[in-house]
Amino acid sequence: MVFPRVVISAIRGGSGKTIISTGIISALKLAGKQIYPFKKGPDYIDSGWLALAAGRPCYNLDTFLAPVEQVLNSFFSHSVNSGLSVIEGNRGLYDGIDVEGTTSTAALAKLLKAPVILCMDCTKSTRTMAAVVLGCLHFDHDIDIKGVILNRVAGSRHENILRKTIEHHTGIFVLGSIPKLGKQNFPERHMGLVPTPEHEWAGNSISAAADMAKKYINLDMLFQIGVNAPDLSKISIKDKIPEKKVSTLTISSEHNPRIGVIKDSAFQFYYHENLDALISAGAKLVYLSPLSDKSIPDIDALYIGGGFPETHAKELAENTSFKEKLKLLAAEGLPIYAECGGLMYLGKELIFNGQTYAMAGVLPVVFGFSKKPQAHGYTICKVKEKNPYYEVGSKIYGHEFHYSNVLKWDGDEKDLAFSLERGTGFIKKQDGIIFKNVFATYTHIHAFGTPDWAKAMINNAINYSSKKTKSQ
Repeated sequence: MVFPRVVISAIRGGSGKTIISTGIISALKLAGKQIYPFKKGPDYIDSGWLALAAGRPCYNLDTFLAPVEQVLNSFFSHSVNSGLSVIEGNRGLYDGIDVEGTTSTAALAKLLKAPVILCMDCTKSTRTMAAVVLGCLHFDHDIDIKGVILNRVAGSRHENILRKTIEHHTGIFVLGSIPKLGKQNFPERHMGLVPTPEHEWAGNSISAAADMAKKYINLDMLFQIGVNAPDLSKISIKDKIPEKKVSTLTISSEHNPRIGVIKDSAFQFYYHENLDALISAGAKLVYLSPLSDKSIPDIDALYIGGGFPETHAKELAENTSFKEKLKLLAAEGLPIYAECGGLMYLGKELIFNGQTYAMAGVLPVVFGFSKKPQAHGYTICKVKEKNPYYEVGSKIYGHEFHYSNVLKWDGDEKDLAFSLERGTGFIKKQDGIIFKNVFATYTHIHAFGTPDWAKAMINNAINYSSKKTKSQ
């Protein structure tokens, strides 16, 4: 029960920990090490880069979206005792949604008893960085900070004073010093890095990150820190993080429904756990794309994840045959579950950069876009209206992030299943549009915290398949 592991964290978001984590993972993999990537917190883009670097899926560990037991089970089931698990944190080490930091990277590090490596943006700073490290060391003595990686260092003189003062005043070893690098390999968009499916030269970026890590980071020492992590045989799941009740619906069917998943460069935001949950519940996944497919194959349900449909609006608008088929199937009762970008695609129109693009027209809504995020963070949704996916009165823990906004909505309040206790939602603190067997929402869910979702998808798909068979 050693499970070698290390958490890569930072003082704040934007410190470069994703590029550093990607480089560490890729370089260690190239050196013949078994590496298992994880991402703390709600995130798709960073997870995609970590997965590409490791050559295997990246799983998300989030104690807001899922109960503590599920987070621990995910870590143990997706890592191996002989390999190194690299867990990238989110935002700053101690940042969370409350004064106790219950959803912070630090809380996850304590839960997993994992050593922490701090990435520090050293732009225009020298000795103050030592004070920052000391502050992190003394803020919570249960956090095991084992090393520091300096980032955006101006030169050898800058590095020398940073390294000497940090090691002298804190006793923490500097594992690496990375100079200021150009952005040509890792362009940023919105909240994070460009999604890997949109990045034609993603492989080159991974190679560049690996070269950076090999050149500037003491990978042998970092690996040894992970190997020396405490034994987990006596780990306790009783944590201060409040646990959420999880219901246990069961599926009893010999059917293996075909669930379509729209996955391409316009729609690529899916938790691997969600797709696994559908397969585990009995689904056969069928991947399709409104960018390249002219029609929709024989499916029993459809899952449309998030993404950036606005950057592909012209291509989506021009594929009229796909849109018409989707609208017809929705009217006939095909179960469709859509999140964020999927919600926008099901709408009537997108207005982006002064141009209007016709979407699928399943839902009577027109979307516009702002330069600043319209919603960003965790959500708590109470189910207030009857729908095919969630029980009325239940609570859904999720997250939202979007630049789009509702310009016109011709629906009714009763068409919205969620009222939000936390978050922004679709309109007036409400979310979750219901239309027949369609459910479209800005809120992203994680299957480990919302297990009824996959089972509802399967049930709806089986029911639709049965009705379809009878009508033939």
